[in-house]
Amino acid sequence: VPPSEVSLINNPTCIDMSDTNQGNSAPDMKLFWGCFIALITTSFGFITRMFLLDDPTITSDLLGLDDAEVGIFKGIQIWPFAISIIGFSLIIDKVGYKFSMIFAAVCQIIWAIMGITGLSVAADNPQLAKDLLFWGGLILALGNGTVEAFINPVVATIFDKDKTKWLNILHAGWPGGLVIAGIITIMMGGADWGLKLGIIIIPALIYLVMLIKCKFPVQERVSAGVSYKDMLKEFGFGGAAVVALLIFLQLDQTFPGNSTAFILICGAMAVGLGVYTMSLGRPLMFLLILIMTPLATTEIGTDGWISGIMAGIVEFHAGWILVYTSVIMMVLRFFAGPIVHSMGPVKLLIASSVLAIVGLKALSGVNGVAMIFGAATLYALGKTFFWPTMLGIVSEQTPKGGALTLNSVSGIGMLAVGVLGFPYIGALQEKKAVSEVAGIEAAATVPGLLEKGQVTPSALENKDIYYGTISYQTWKTGELDKLLEGQSEETIKAINTAKDNSGQKALGDMAIFPGIMLVAYIMIFLYFRSKGGYKPLDLSGDGGH
Repeated sequence: VPPSEVSLINNPTCIDMSDTNQGNSAPDMKLFWGCFIALITTSFGFITRMFLLDDPTITSDLLGLDDAEVGIFKGIQIWPFAISIIGFSLIIDKVGYKFSMIFAAVCQIIWAIMGITGLSVAADNPQLAKDLLFWGGLILALGNGTVEAFINPVVATIFDKDKTKWLNILHAGWPGGLVIAGIITIMMGGADWGLKLGIIIIPALIYLVMLIKCKFPVQERVSAGVSYKDMLKEFGFGGAAVVALLIFLQLDQTFPGNSTAFILICGAMAVGLGVYTMSLGRPLMFLLILIMTPLATTEIGTDGWISGIMAGIVEFHAGWILVYTSVIMMVLRFFAGPIVHSMGPVKLLIASSVLAIVGLKALSGVNGVAMIFGAATLYALGKTFFWPTMLGIVSEQTPKGGALTLNSVSGIGMLAVGVLGFPYIGALQEKKAVSEVAGIEAAATVPGLLEKGQVTPSALENKDIYYGTISYQTWKTGELDKLLEGQSEETIKAINTAKDNSGQKALGDMAIFPGIMLVAYIMIFLYFRSKGGYKPLDLSGDGGH
């Protein structure tokens, strides 16, 4: 943090900024650090639950889930995030930031109780355990989404002249929480999983106590007198349609048999907003919304899977890879100011996309500790600035959208990775588990295993999610073991190794996501260059147009 701001950190007095000019007032650093700890809490919930779901003794042995089904369990703690962050963004100026903060903390604590209870009954009642862990993930997601619903507009308001820098610093809390909770969870070793899930309660209570007496600022849009309808126009029918489609896919998967009702509800939501605003939304905003799908999958999706993917490749706890990349993210985000100022946000995102592509491709084929962490460094450098810099661009280019446009990109990103990203990555692994076995020499020596160079269809089961949007083949339960009966130890070991280590290869396929982003960011760069270069819009100056 710059020396000029150290005194603010050392004297974090709550300031009532409701009736002040945010740009000319001293920022409330206690409010900022409370928001920072709230974000740390969300990553506590994320990483501990992800580590739990990466434990095959829980997911496979106890709950009987395959990789794609684990992806659905992981997704349930992601996509409801969008419901609460977008939902609260629509009403947060009415219900207040403090109410939202309390709601978030309560949800996170309830999840901890449900998770602990679920694990305690798992041996006797695995179905009840699955229900508690599944629906507890939904409640956690609602709480985490509400955290971002209030912290992003609060920080963008109190630092309204340097939004991208301070949003990057704020979002250092996400990897910071991954580091702290990741180290704690790994160091707890074989301790009861209930204790590991319960550590989220500590930071939840800390930020609740810190912020309960603070007064929150009036959001930039509200103080500028921009109407609620004008805020919705920035989002428009286009943004609402994307949200409606993703919500429909998830609801239809979670509550099968109600497709018609969900189509009517989700369609009415999008059409209703379009009719009310008579706006398709800002074209740039719509493009940024679309980019959030591959962005969230690149960062959150890969983070959620990487420990499980690399577990068979390394001899140490694979969670250290996520902790290591999170340390890099945390440090770089704290010092994002000079980087953003020297490169500009769009060029920074272009460079980040290139690094993410190279990092994922490298991770998919490396062996050895040094090579793995070298590839992980490239991946970490790539993903570091994606999320907060996108928030900065949205806040700077659509200030009339207020909390809605700022938070909706986060919500849509989390919704997309929960609905599509996590299951798709799981499906990629299932496909690789089949194709990698077919590609080794030992497979050709096993009678009935291959047919025309491919795994025989009778050994496989076809599955799909979301009306075939995600389709994949997976091994029929016990079929591979049956085919390997009577084979030599060398053949069995070679085939099982190819199957178990196949997840690493899927990382290379995931590079398609930052590849899509790279193309989009180049288009955005060319657009701003045609307009004389990138510059933030100011409601007090040009009215936000």
